[in-house]
Amino acid sequence: LPTPSREYVVWRDDDKAGAAKKRQAEQRRAAAAAIPPQGARQGYVPRKPDDFGDGGAFPEIHVAQYPLGMGTKADAAAARSSSAGTMGGSTAVVPLEVDATGEVRYDALARQGSNRTKKVFATLDDVKGKGPDAAGGKGNVEDGESATSRDKALALPSEEAEREAADRTQRALGAILEGKINSAKPTHVPEACDGAIASKATFVRYTPNPNAPGFSDQAKQRIVKIVEQQVDPMEPPKHKHSKVPRGPPSPPAPVLHSPPRKVTVQDQQAWKIPPCVSHWKNARGYTIPLDKRLAADGRGLREQTVNNNFATLAEALYIAERSARDEVRARAQIRQTNALREKEAQEARLR
Repeated sequence: LPTPSREYVVWRDDDKAGAAKKRQAEQRRAAAAAIPPQGARQGYVPRKPDDFGDGGAFPEIHVAQYPLGMGTKADAAAARSSSAGTMGGSTAVVPLEVDATGEVRYDALARQGSNRTKKVFATLDDVKGKGPDAAGGKGNVEDGESATSRDKALALPSEEAEREAADRTQRALGAILEGKINSAKPTHVPEACDGAIASKATFVRYTPNPNAPGFSDQAKQRIVKIVEQQVDPMEPPKHKHSKVPRGPPSPPAPVLHSPPRKVTVQDQQAWKIPPCVSHWKNARGYTIPLDKRLAADGRGLREQTVNNNFATLAEALYIAERSARDEVRARAQIRQTNALREKEAQEARLR
């Protein structure tokens, strides 16, 4: 057969993952080549992870840098997600878990969020009886736990433990019943059963004086019970807090003065303060000379200066006035010329 003049070629797509990795490697090499060398990085600002060239931050560039995305909001979200036990930077991704038998645990979704620390019953095995007495004395080992460990966790207590718990319960109930019975007896003293109250009550036995008024031969000795008076918690206080005056403070720091010196004539003249001369008040009606008033005012010490702008303003006003006069004169001449011309035209029409 003759050789075909046209060739049909089927285009096949290469491995996309391999092409993507190759493209990323080429971009990384290009970015690394675009990074200026050390000492020539003035004005260079890294903004993308590729600008770091698989390295850390540049210390000589004083801007906020996030190499490999560390420190960004996405990195913080990924850190929170990883601490919570999720994969990747999104909390919506739940890792795939299997139990001891290799089966997928689909109840992992129910154990996320606030249920992470709670016991979640999500399988049929959770509602079945467990222990040595369940299922004919055989433990349920469908979830992979050994029957021995489950029997140890759910086994019944021994006879010795049962006897000890029963004795402890009997002693506690006996103490309660004994207190109830003693409180019902007519000779019961409440403080004798309560140790907290016994310390508050005091019994005193004394023999009265036979010569004292009210003495009886039938009661030669008496027993007196002394207790603290019950205080009403809602009663207002009977005492008043009075503030004690504050004690004297610490002595002030001593003021150090220079040694005394004789006052010279110059010091006396320097300390002569002239009286205040007011322009507004003269309560005593003193007649103050003008030279004293001006001296007190300080006007004689001022240097009278005239601003150059006054001359400029005066010249500008003079020029404006002259130009206005010229304009008014020109308008008057034009108006007079027009009036003469109209008069001549009117005389010509009348002739």
